[in-house]
Amino acid sequence: MFNNILIVGCGLIGSSILRGSIKKKISKNIYVFDKSKKNISFVKKIDKKIKFLDTIDQRVSNMDLIVLSTHMNQYNNIVKKLQRYISSKNLITDTGSTKRNIEKLINRNKKLKNIFVPSHPIAGSEVSGPEFGNKDLFKNKWCIILKNNGKSKKNLKKIIKFWRKLGSKIIFMNSIDHDKIFSITSHLPHLIAYNLIKTAIDFQKKNKKNIIKYSAGGLRDFSRTAASNEIMWRDIFFSNNDNVINSINLFIKNLNNFKKLIKNKNNKNILKILKNSKKVRKQIIDLKQDVSKPNFGRDIL
Repeated sequence: MFNNILIVGCGLIGSSILRGSIKKKISKNIYVFDKSKKNISFVKKIDKKIKFLDTIDQRVSNMDLIVLSTHMNQYNNIVKKLQRYISSKNLITDTGSTKRNIEKLINRNKKLKNIFVPSHPIAGSEVSGPEFGNKDLFKNKWCIILKNNGKSKKNLKKIIKFWRKLGSKIIFMNSIDHDKIFSITSHLPHLIAYNLIKTAIDFQKKNKKNIIKYSAGGLRDFSRTAASNEIMWRDIFFSNNDNVINSINLFIKNLNNFKKLIKNKNNKNILKILKNSKKVRKQIIDLKQDVSKPNFGRDIL
């Protein structure tokens, strides 16, 4: 499919793209650029054929596809370096979890307009680092691709084919809808998880009792989400702060309503809310975004 691919940033997502590309023989040559010596040391063990760039230089001009898979706070600096060497012959995509910031970055740089096709694979884990990469991470998972706003149709087709080769199902979205939707379905749940764990810690300190060892399924599952990479999530919260704040406000409104219903022991209305929540769970299972096995399909500890 390609002669040369460069993966910039080889953590969980980047290394999974690397593994998947090797498995599916997507490119004759695969290059990796990562500032982390620890990451590079591990990636070298994956396959002897992997090649490495120690800096972003004129060699990137020979890359058919460049995949940005770093923390989003590094995008500006990386793109600034890439601009010196890229041309219409190159193709760029990314894996970032927010998209309006990427679109603004593209619009500020004329060189990028036809060659940068933003993507967001909806796949991941609470763990980070190349040691946790999985060649099948994207199998049957959604990959959001930003709608074609004046971009080359040829380049768009290449990116669609690339993600499908890795096993993804493709859906198109504009950046505004993307950031609004994922502020609710992804960003707010992570923020709630982080805050719940902080609440548990605060409760433990205040009451001087070890409550963590009594973690039931609820707190345990939230702790899994809260174990996600803190730098990545800081960047996501900040880059989508307006939508995240709106989602927080809606959550607080509903939480206060719950508080009122519990205080007044409003049996009818609280049961109505709880029953409606079950319907959403069924929808998620019907859409094959999860399984209906006990413990959400995870092994019981």
